[in-house]
Amino acid sequence: MKALVFLLVLANVLFYAFSSGYFGRPGNPDAGRLEQQVVPDRMRIVSRGEAPAAKEPVSKEPAAAVAPTVDSLCLAWENLPSSEADRLGTLLTDKFVDYHVERRNVARETGGWWVYIPPLANKAEADKKVGELKRIGVSDFFIIQDNVNRFAISLGIFSSEKGGADRLADLKSKGVRSARLVPRPGNENAFTLQVSGPLAGKAALLEAVSLAFPKVEPQACK
Repeated sequence: MKALVFLLVLANVLFYAFSSGYFGRPGNPDAGRLEQQVVPDRMRIVSRGEAPAAKEPVSKEPAAAVAPTVDSLCLAWENLPSSEADRLGTLLTDKFVDYHVERRNVARETGGWWVYIPPLANKAEADKKVGELKRIGVSDFFIIQDNVNRFAISLGIFSSEKGGADRLADLKSKGVRSARLVPRPGNENAFTLQVSGPLAGKAALLEAVSLAFPKVEPQACK
């Protein structure tokens, strides 16, 4: 009888210990599952048929756009007097319509050196002298029309005395005896003509300019 009572008491004690979790079993069966979850705060419940959220793309800086390269040229004729700038500008705009011509006024610190034939008596005398110049092969000139040196014949303006002296010597060798080299007054305006456009037409452009202005040399644009 005592043994039976002891067994009943022992059974009750064991049941109590088991139900209280003393043997390692959780009281809530779902508690162990929660502990096994990986980052549960990131889980999202979706309804049936709903696609999971797409993964956010990794942002990348867009590649810098590369500007297309275009073959082009840019040339400038500097320190031109107004009359030569006018003639050159007209030549470029009339014969080379695909090019952009820009004219800038530049104040010169010095007037440079001028090779010229002094003013003649009238237009008839000036025209006669022009005919003589053409017959001996001189083509780079023009008749002055302003009041100060009316009917003088300009044969070139140079930034240095040496350039003017070389031009005068060339004219003398051709038989031009009346030409003179004189300094020009300072603080006069000069002009720069800049032309830009397709490189393919460079040869034709330079040839046309050199024929009309053999003493004027182009420079690369600054």
